[in-house]
Amino acid sequence: MMLHQNMSPVLPRAQGTLRAGFAHSRGATRIARLHQAGSAKAMLPPAPGCEMVLLNTSGGLTGGDRMQIAVTQDANTQLTVTTQTAERAYRSTTGRARVEARFEVADAAHLDLLPQETILFDRAALMRQQEIALIGSATCLWVETLILGRAAMGETVRTLDLTDRRRVTRDGHPVFIENLRLDDAALAGDNPATLAGCRAFATLVLVAPDAADRLAPARAALGPDGAASAFDGKLVARLMADDGWPLRQALMRLIRAVRPGPLPRVWQN
Repeated sequence: MMLHQNMSPVLPRAQGTLRAGFAHSRGATRIARLHQAGSAKAMLPPAPGCEMVLLNTSGGLTGGDRMQIAVTQDANTQLTVTTQTAERAYRSTTGRARVEARFEVADAAHLDLLPQETILFDRAALMRQQEIALIGSATCLWVETLILGRAAMGETVRTLDLTDRRRVTRDGHPVFIENLRLDDAALAGDNPATLAGCRAFATLVLVAPDAADRLAPARAALGPDGAASAFDGKLVARLMADDGWPLRQALMRLIRAVRPGPLPRVWQN
């Protein structure tokens, strides 16, 4: 801890930057370049396809932390991006944690963006901006999951400052835009217009020419615990649950219904 001249404490803050590029070489997707600094790291474990696992070595996010991620894919690449474990946004005493992530997917390439849960603790303050920029005929599958505290630990989130901006574009034009804002008012009571008392929720977005063909399997996997619709080359599904574990099980069933092949190994632990 450092002190200013006025003797007020300046707490250390985590900073992380990761830039990665993937190319199609010798019939497979391979990493072509990688830069990582601070607490943002990446691993490429053995997998049936090309898989990158992101991790935050600081152990979580709090006010003043900043993470920047930029990933690019060349034409004809197939990439899965996930996280080593759940990200955690802890109580903030000063300012917000900020996360900026951009994934650029070239023509005829595909991205599966499948991070594990983000757990929000009481008095967390987080601003996150994420974009998948599709080019030409590129496609993507994107899952985001938020959990309000850990039920097993008796945690209750009453105060929260979350701004979560998600964008999918194609050739610069919007395909899917979602601006999520959660604060104290959204958490209060059992308002059916907000979370209705649920503490875990997820969104899945598939952007592909055959998205509508996967609607029936998606609805069958969801059952009565979620809803899905397909229109204009995309499928959007939403799930809610009382806690993270049942939501995770439902989400895994949904992903398997719309995505061929096994889930990333870190999801199965």
